[in-house]
Amino acid sequence: MAPWAEAEHSALNPLRAVWLTLTAAFLLTLLLQLLPPGLLPGCAIFQDLIRYGKTKCGEPSRPAACRAFDVPKRYFSHFYIISVLWNGFLLWCLTQSLFLGAPFPSWLHGLLRILGAAQFQAYITGKNLLMQARWFHILGMMMFIWSSAHQYKCHVILGNLRKNKAGVVIHCNHRIPFGDWFEYVSSPNYLAELMIYVSMAVTFGFHNLTWWLVVTNVFFNQALSAFLSHQFYKSKFVSYPKHRKAFLPFLF
Repeated sequence: MAPWAEAEHSALNPLRAVWLTLTAAFLLTLLLQLLPPGLLPGCAIFQDLIRYGKTKCGEPSRPAACRAFDVPKRYFSHFYIISVLWNGFLLWCLTQSLFLGAPFPSWLHGLLRILGAAQFQAYITGKNLLMQARWFHILGMMMFIWSSAHQYKCHVILGNLRKNKAGVVIHCNHRIPFGDWFEYVSSPNYLAELMIYVSMAVTFGFHNLTWWLVVTNVFFNQALSAFLSHQFYKSKFVSYPKHRKAFLPFLF
């Protein structure tokens, strides 16, 4: 039995319930934003919660309590620090288990059991990893590299909008980005983020239900952010390209 197969025996577990709830919340929020302006909820706090960065511009009725919680984007560095530390620890545990036969920490097994996730099976060893490689592993890795490369390129394009040829930031104004996937959608960095998560689902062999719930959550989360960004660009720039979609090329 594959190491993830045990998780598939349970149709709904706490971990899946969390992702399903988050997915439903973002889907509902997106649907509300797609309503005609006259039917769109006018709650200032609700609009403030779903917007950030440039999409908060032009919202003069923001409650003072909400403005008190505004933080610069550079504060997001804590996300990357925690991610590197946590995932580095998990990678170290996995490497120890694969090549040295060391057991996973008991508290980690307990956490997985509470969440309803599959327990790692120690029958896999580092000696036969290559023999277990399948076509979907290769396809998923290629998709991951391809999506990550485009996400990086799009971030560079966005960053260069505020820099001169010497790479020095000279203003903080918003401009229309061009190049790469920006020719098709307003937020290609969000689209690339989605593709990165899809590539992981492919690497898992397509049938990891828990991860597909994660992908669905990312889809609606990023679609909402992309839609709000698209609205911002269209309202700010009269000459904004008419053919661009918000999130999905030629569709949405």
